Amino acid sequence: MNDEWFGYAAALLTTASFVPQAIMTIRTRNTTGISLAMYVIFTIGVALWLVYGIALGSGPMMVANTVTLALAATILALKIRYG
Repeated sequence: MNDEWFGYAAALLTTASFVPQAIMTIRTRNTTGISLAMYVIFTIGVALWLVYGIALGSGPMMVANTVTLALAATILALKIRYG
């Protein structure tokens, strides 16, 4: 088995962990339990991980961080708008 499959498995699991939060936040628009500072820092961090993944040419890092960035940015935008 190629080592990169471990990266894809990790990417799938960690990225999927954001889906329930994103769905709940989008549906309810309730962001009271979400820290603005944490999501700003987290979203910037994910964007930097994406840049790093692109620099390395790492498929798992690029896929995971693209999806996670979209989810985190959505939650962050909702926090800014409704928070």
